[in-house]
Amino acid sequence: MMSRGTDMSNVKKAVVLLSGGLDSATVLAMAQADGYQCHTLSFDYGQRHRAELDAAHRLALVACVAAHKTITLDLDGIGGSALTDTAIAVPEAPQQGIPVTYVPARNTVFLSLALGWAEVLEAGDIFIGVNAVDYSGYPDCRPAFIEAFERVANLATRAGVEGAGFQIRAPLQNSTKAQIIQAGLRLGVDYSLTVSCYQADVQGRACGRCDSCRLRASGFAAAGVEDPTRYT
Repeated sequence: MMSRGTDMSNVKKAVVLLSGGLDSATVLAMAQADGYQCHTLSFDYGQRHRAELDAAHRLALVACVAAHKTITLDLDGIGGSALTDTAIAVPEAPQQGIPVTYVPARNTVFLSLALGWAEVLEAGDIFIGVNAVDYSGYPDCRPAFIEAFERVANLATRAGVEGAGFQIRAPLQNSTKAQIIQAGLRLGVDYSLTVSCYQADVQGRACGRCDSCRLRASGFAAAGVEDPTRYT
């Protein structure tokens, strides 16, 4: 909490994309440990379940963030993903190439809205929990995408043009899932609050079969720590 008389101009502000999953919870803890005043942003975009949104709300409360917003989008209106179209089954076996759980343009849309809020807040940093090591092959999780979006952010905004600028921070980019878990535990992240499953039930219990569940379980096993995930 800021004391009376604190110079707010020296406060480092950041917008943190908070899905409610393991990676974004870790990124939030990292940003706070680095001294950022964090404003967390979640999206109700037409995904299969709301359990991850409930998890994001819990994480934001526990972390005592400066503000938490949930923005409603209609990505299920365009479909094209097993996460937004219930007619497309969530695969429960490894897939080759980009899987059907890829949501078209999701991170581009999410980062664009985070950029808008960051400009309003005069926050120079946006944190996102993408990963290019233990991930599902999504094109918008690659370092090339993050670097390109940062260039766009500084070309397409008043803050960027006038010199303040933005940085898109992806501190988990080159970490394994086990390394992410170990880093989060050192920072006190309670992973029992998170939901990673693509098809969790209304109570937030994981299926244990989808790609996200497999990556999460293998990460805890490799980290040598107990998996706190609640399974159906």
